[in-house]
Amino acid sequence: MSRIKLHKEGHLFQRSNWLRAAVLGANDGIVSTASLIVGVASASAERQDILLAGVAGLVAGAMSMAAGEYVSVSSQSDTEKSDIARETRELREDPEGELNELTEIYVKRGVEKSVAREVAVQLMKADALGAHARDELGISEITTARPVQAAFASAGAFTIGALMPLLTVIFFSQDILIPAVSIASLIFLGVLGATGAAIGGAGIYKPTARVVFWGALAMALTALIGRIFGVAV
Repeated sequence: MSRIKLHKEGHLFQRSNWLRAAVLGANDGIVSTASLIVGVASASAERQDILLAGVAGLVAGAMSMAAGEYVSVSSQSDTEKSDIARETRELREDPEGELNELTEIYVKRGVEKSVAREVAVQLMKADALGAHARDELGISEITTARPVQAAFASAGAFTIGALMPLLTVIFFSQDILIPAVSIASLIFLGVLGATGAAIGGAGIYKPTARVVFWGALAMALTALIGRIFGVAV
């Protein structure tokens, strides 16, 4: 299938695939690692144990994000390939029916039937499969699934996010470790939410408040669990 040329004007939707993976990965990296650190620290663990738990969480989380994203996007890619293969077969076996189908798509979009027919003829003459993939299946250069890209983006973003609370452990004393990690992580989450919203062209206040709220809730719950088990021990 040929690729459609992108319009010179940069549309924000073109960023949706990598932006979603990057924001999700970084957010998970901050929240899961910070929560793990706060939970372990609340159980009165030693600094070395806290750091070890954080590093283990970083490695495991990054690999989990990469594997999960790869499997998920690969499933989407397999579906796209299956649809393209079926469309290729239909174009070979029933070109007239496919021409009529493409014509009806344009008619439903408001184009006069005679014009729609001519447009369908011209497009199928130039690139029949590309026209049907784009206008019938909704598959284009922008929306095509890229499993490897998504996996690396998620793992890389998770690692960057997880490093933030880990660096806080290194640079702050253990006496103030829990509030330091909590406050620093909430700041990181706020910056992440605002940055992701700005890149995506959305308002920054709601996304920022959303990620900060859920991050704070996650850390509070793990701190409570760590405190309970720490006292129990």
